[in-house]
Amino acid sequence: MDWNTRLVVKFTDDAKVEHTISPIDSFSPSFSLGAEPIHSIEQTHIGVIYSPKSMNFSISVKAIGDVVARLTKLAFEGTRFSISLLEGEGTDWAFSTIVMSDCVITSCTPTSASPSGAPGATFSGFSLASVSTPKAGVTASSLP
Repeated sequence: MDWNTRLVVKFTDDAKVEHTISPIDSFSPSFSLGAEPIHSIEQTHIGVIYSPKSMNFSISVKAIGDVVARLTKLAFEGTRFSISLLEGEGTDWAFSTIVMSDCVITSCTPTSASPSGAPGATFSGFSLASVSTPKAGVTASSLP
């Protein structure tokens, strides 16, 4: 297999306008589906306690164009938005799309400006819901 897939990351603002995040250095979603076993003195693993699902993300973007400004505006205003991760080129990826909705940015770390190379910024936050659509199989959703 020759891995030739390019992924595209987009966000949809509160006015329902979709923006491609480009140029992007990285996008790192993380999911925590907390479950903890219940133990007893006389027996182990007698049950399970589920904690709320947690969906976080980190996006590193070059400060070229207006994407950093748009994401900074969303952060300062506390505006909820959606992030879509989809296959732009190629056919190697297992999913058609992953959409994280009701996202909120909790922090932004800009890099230092220097004479060589464009500065960047890393935005971190969380999502309240997500839906993933695989190429084959059943759609998975964190929606109630």
